[in-house]
This record gives sequence, C-alpha cells and structure tokens, in this order.
Amino acid sequence: MDDLQRVELPPQRIAVLAGGESAERKISLQSGAACAVALEAAGHCVVTVDPAIANLDRFDWSQIDVAFLALHGTFGEDGGVQQILERHGVTFTSSGSEASRLAFSKSAAKERFVLAGVPTPSCFVIHESDDLDEIAARADELGYPLVVKPDAQGSSIGVTIVRSPAELADAVSQCFYFDAYGLLENAVAGEEWTLGVIDDQPLPLIRIGTSHSFFDYEAKYEDDATQYEFVDNLDPALRDRLTETGLAACRALGTSGVARVDLILDEAGQPTVLEVNTIPGMTDHSLVPKAAAKIGLSMSDLCNLIVASALAAQKGDIRKAS
Repeated sequence: MDDLQRVELPPQRIAVLAGGESAERKISLQSGAACAVALEAAGHCVVTVDPAIANLDRFDWSQIDVAFLALHGTFGEDGGVQQILERHGVTFTSSGSEASRLAFSKSAAKERFVLAGVPTPSCFVIHESDDLDEIAARADELGYPLVVKPDAQGSSIGVTIVRSPAELADAVSQCFYFDAYGLLENAVAGEEWTLGVIDDQPLPLIRIGTSHSFFDYEAKYEDDATQYEFVDNLDPALRDRLTETGLAACRALGTSGVARVDLILDEAGQPTVLEVNTIPGMTDHSLVPKAAAKIGLSMSDLCNLIVASALAAQKGDIRKAS
C-alpha cells in the first residue's frame, strides 16, 4: 500500500471511453465525467468518446496517447472494446481483453479461482433453455438461501437472493432477462468487503454496510444511507487474509491496472471472493476513489496512477493476458 504514491506525468492526449449501450450506461457516463474532470485538472488534454455514437474501429487513434476506459457492463468490461484497442495498437487503461473476458463471465472467473485455490461460493451454471424443474433440483442441491445472478452483468444487475423455492422462478426469469446464462450460487452469510487494486498493490479495505439484503444496484449508486467503513483497528491477521485473498483473485485472472474485488467475510472469519471488476465505478459513490482518498490520493492522483500503469504496461509489453 505504501508503494501507491502520486506520480507526475507529462500532458497526455487522453480519450475517456464512457457510455456505451449496456445496462450500465448511466453509471458509465457518470464515471467518465468524473474521470474527464480529474484528468483535465491533472493537465491532460481530454476528449470523451461514447462507443454508442462513435465507431471505435474508424476513430482516429493517431491523435490519442491513452484510452481511459470508464465503460461498465457488456462491450466495456467483457473484452470486446479491449480487442479493438489491441488491434489498433492503442495504449489503454485496465486489463487486457482476455483478463477482461474472464472476469466479466462469473462462471469463467470461478473456474480460474478454483484452479488457483481462491475461495469462492459453490455454484451451478444454468441456461435459459433449461427446464425450471431441473434448475429447481440444482437449487435444492445447493440449498437455500441462494443467489441467482446473470453470468455476465455488473453492478448487481439481475441479481436476486432467493430464500425459498417459491421465489426461484421469478429470480430465474429476471436473471435470463439480462443474460442467456446464469448462476445459482451458494449464499454466504457474513460481512461484505471490497478491495481496490492497482496492478498488484492494494488500496485500503472497505467494509460495506447497507439496509438492503445485499449490496445491490440501488445501494451502490443511489442510497446515501449505504455505509463505507475503513476499519483502522482491524486485526492485522484478518486484514492480511482479506487482502491476500483479493490479490490472489486478481492474479488468477491476470488483471492489470485498476480493479476491485468484492468479498464476503463469513461467520467463521474466512474471506471468499464474489467477483473481480476490471473497470470499477468512478462515481462519487464508488469505492476505489474512496479507498484512494483514504491514503491521501485525490481523484486526479488516482487517474494519473491508472494512466501511468497503462503507459508502463505498454512500454514494457507487460500487460497480462491470461
């Protein structure tokens, strides 16, 4: 954590990619606007590019030094935009296409977590063509309560906690509204925590408190009553377990640049990974900016660090791809 220091960069020509056509367009535009203001304050020349309007394959990338990704959801975090930028030789922030694809698919990410020994809740993958009775049988095998979630969505969109068989059909229907694939996942009782990461350096842990049944879309972006707590007197051994588990999840997916890991600390004091976000939110409700501020980094400082990471990765050809 001590290695995350302010960096000074010469002025860069930066394209902030924000918006897009995903279910998270609204949040992406807010993230992009916050990043654009911060980057301009740091002395960079900034233009905002919305992939819902601009054709990224036809964009004149020769006028851009770095693409700063503030896209959330499909065609943002799933590797599609990253593939286009890689094809055009564009330096860009956050993870490469393969790590992005893995992280965005919850089932693919879980496979990597299991292979790497990273604790994560048990699950079954389901498809919209599956018979509801078959899905119910899998749910019975997992046991209630359980979580139903789309395989490839962010911001807790389409996620439902199911406490009894009577609630399963509606939850599955909502899941399949957003994705043809979904997960039935064991619901782990405990505290919700999040860890921001820049490359392999952790930001301060944040404990999340919400009156909602879980840290859902409204709690993340709209509810001012959601609590974000830095536990300064946290037991050092517990802090290390949470941090190392989060870092191990990022390593398992091969992320680079900024990322955020969402974890549950179960009732036995053991952390388990829910997911890794390769383009975490950057709004005034977002957790990575809050964690950066805890160690004295302004939004401009944070954005500069993210840009510096992308420039270093491109210069050294060290962007992780697996």
